[in-house]
Amino acid sequence: MSGLGDRLKEARKAKGYTLDDLQAITKIQKRYLAGIENEDYSMMPGSFYVRAFIKQYAEAVGLDAQEMLSLYRENESSEQMKEEEIQRSAPQLSQKAGYMKSGRMNEVLPKIIAALFIIVILAVVIFLYKHQANTPKPEVGTSDEITVDNNKPDDSKSDGNKGEEGKDADSKEDANKPNEPEEEPEEEPAPEQTLTQGAVNGETTTFTLENADTFNLSVKVKDGGESWIGVTNQNGQELLPNGARVMKNGEEAELDLADQQSVRIRVARTQFTEILVNGQSLTYPNDNMIQNIVIEYKK
Repeated sequence: MSGLGDRLKEARKAKGYTLDDLQAITKIQKRYLAGIENEDYSMMPGSFYVRAFIKQYAEAVGLDAQEMLSLYRENESSEQMKEEEIQRSAPQLSQKAGYMKSGRMNEVLPKIIAALFIIVILAVVIFLYKHQANTPKPEVGTSDEITVDNNKPDDSKSDGNKGEEGKDADSKEDANKPNEPEEEPEEEPAPEQTLTQGAVNGETTTFTLENADTFNLSVKVKDGGESWIGVTNQNGQELLPNGARVMKNGEEAELDLADQQSVRIRVARTQFTEILVNGQSLTYPNDNMIQNIVIEYKK
C-alpha cells in the first residue's frame, strides 16, 4: 500500500469529519470514500473516476490534491509491474513443457501425414468412379424435326394493301390527341429520428440513435437540486466543458457530438438531471439515483 488511504483518513479525522459528513460535502458515495481509504478500487466505475474522487477527497480535507494523485499513480505503476513480471514468467514454464512434447510429435507427425495422404487419394478415386457411373450416355439416332407453316399469311402484303386514306386518318387522329402531362415521381419522406433503449446491465443502459443527421446532447440540472455529471466518448476522453463535476441547480451544458460514435453519460442524481438528445427527452430505464447512459450513434 502507498499510504495514500492512511493520510486521507488521518486528515479527515483531524477535521472531525465522519464518512457521512464527507459524503454530504463531496457528493461521493460513502462506499467509494471507504474504498479510497482502504486503497481498494475494485468497486470504482473506472480509473478516471478514482482520480476524480481522490482529488475531491483531498481538497475537502485540506490536503494537496496533486500530491495525493502522485501517490495513487506510483501505487498503480507498481501493481502493473508486478502483473507484467507474472505474465513474463508464465511463458517460460510453458516452453519447458513444450520441449518435452515436441520430441514425441516429431516421431508421430510423419506417420499421420502419410495416412492422411492415402485417405485423400482413396476419396478422390471413389468420387471419380461414382461420377463416371452416374453420367448418362447420349442416345444415337434421335433428332428433333423442324416443321415450317407455309399457310401463314404474309403481313407485308396486308400492310401494303392499306390505302393512303387510312394512313392520313391515323396521322390526323394522333395529332388531335392532347398532350398528357408526365407524372413526377413522388419523393419518399425522410425517416424520423429514433432513440431506442437497448440492454440494461446493472447501472448501465444502452440507447441507439438512428436516422439523425445531428447528435446534439443537452444536460440540465433541475431547480432545487444538484448532480455529479461526466460525459466521455468511446476512447474515454472527457467531453463535458470544464470536465466532470458537480453541476448546480439550473446549470445546463450543450454538446455537439456529431463526430462521435458513442458517448457515456455518468449521472449521480437522476431525479435532478434531465437529458435531451436532439431535443428529444431521454427516459431513464429505472429509478436508480446513479446510472450510466450509453448512446450509440448510427449515422
